[in-house]
Amino acid sequence: MVSDEQPPREGPATFREVFGQGEYRAVLAATTLTWVGDYVAKAAVTLLVYRETESVALSATAFAVSFLPWLIGGPLLATLAERHRYRQVMLTCDLLRMGLMLLIAIPGMPVPAILALIFLTTLANPPSQAARSALMPLILSKERLVLGLSLVASAGQAAQVVGYLAGAAVATVNPSAALLLNACAFAVSALLVRFGVHDRPPAMSRTHRSHLLRETAAGFTLIFRTPVLRAIAALVFSAVLFSIVPEGLAAAWANEHVDDQARAGAAQALIMAASPVGFILGGLLIGRALTPSRQQSLLRPLAVLAPLALVPALLDPPPAVVALLAAACGFAVAGIIPVANGLFVQALPDGFRARAFGVMGTGLQVIQGVSVLVTGLLAERFPIPLVVGVWSAAGVVLMAFVARRFPDPQTVAAAIDSARRNPTGAGVAPPPSDDPDPGHVGPGRPRQAVT
Repeated sequence: MVSDEQPPREGPATFREVFGQGEYRAVLAATTLTWVGDYVAKAAVTLLVYRETESVALSATAFAVSFLPWLIGGPLLATLAERHRYRQVMLTCDLLRMGLMLLIAIPGMPVPAILALIFLTTLANPPSQAARSALMPLILSKERLVLGLSLVASAGQAAQVVGYLAGAAVATVNPSAALLLNACAFAVSALLVRFGVHDRPPAMSRTHRSHLLRETAAGFTLIFRTPVLRAIAALVFSAVLFSIVPEGLAAAWANEHVDDQARAGAAQALIMAASPVGFILGGLLIGRALTPSRQQSLLRPLAVLAPLALVPALLDPPPAVVALLAAACGFAVAGIIPVANGLFVQALPDGFRARAFGVMGTGLQVIQGVSVLVTGLLAERFPIPLVVGVWSAAGVVLMAFVARRFPDPQTVAAAIDSARRNPTGAGVAPPPSDDPDPGHVGPGRPRQAVT
């Protein structure tokens, strides 16, 4: 049940309607603050470790440690958010991260201790972000959800740019000061959550709990054995598989075109910033100007357009043109991910939303990392424009296949209706193996209790 009770209407949501929700304003502000703080901390910790050790490898390790919790336990940690009140989860995670950042900021902290504390800090990310994601459809109505998610995604892209720039600037003078800024960001976020978000009961009651591993596995099962959810996951995973490549190869790409170090750095920044800028513009335009039905109808063509925008890289254009191609790709992806996310969370029972976020968040982290790693290895043997162009052309073929198999609006609406008729997710479990259509949870399908 959403927090506003106005009757639904067909038409694009407005910024006034979305920002009129006090809870949404609090969640968006808190989320943006923690994101900016995280990127500030990444820049600061990377520099701090390098200054302490003069080791590029250890500096890179400090950066990479922040991704480990998602890779080794993201879904499991996100499942915890289902067991507790969402506000309590977000508040506890903010306070834990604030305390750990204060410890990292202590001058003279040994590098192994810094790495360990960074790892512990980022363990709080999956449950916190899962709780926030599960809250969104409870705060915003169906008509406003896509615009709300677009604004959150755009804020994340802007936070990345601002956080890295601010973190690098402050950390150059005083890395500890940058870490203290991050701790302050978590403190303010905790206040916003405590006083701006309603306290709701847990999505999963004690009577419906089983083992944490079984609950996590049920989240995987629901997503990948339910046709509509599986199709949405495939669309989102495929989109990021190709859109991340220019950002991941930006440094080498820019330096191949520009001999001067300063100009090469500017070219790298231009390429890396282009996709977030395109995403922000696309998210705001598509989320604000188009009706929900029109947004859904554009999913298929935008899915093909996203990798297609990068195919001209085969012609080895200059960095400025590469940036334009990356921005076009980011614009198309912005028309896919928030809309797909909106459909995804509506088609999930409330009791599975945080778990599903853990599954999707981990998948996105792994897929982006694998994509950059594979294309980077290929670029060691072949020219970068050839690698990006061929990789993107393969993406056009894949996305055409994924788009062709994407369910029609009526099928998606039926899945959403099914989730609404079982809002708590209680009793949803893997169907028996002799079921003729395993995993499809829809009208007329019996739900078995988790034991």
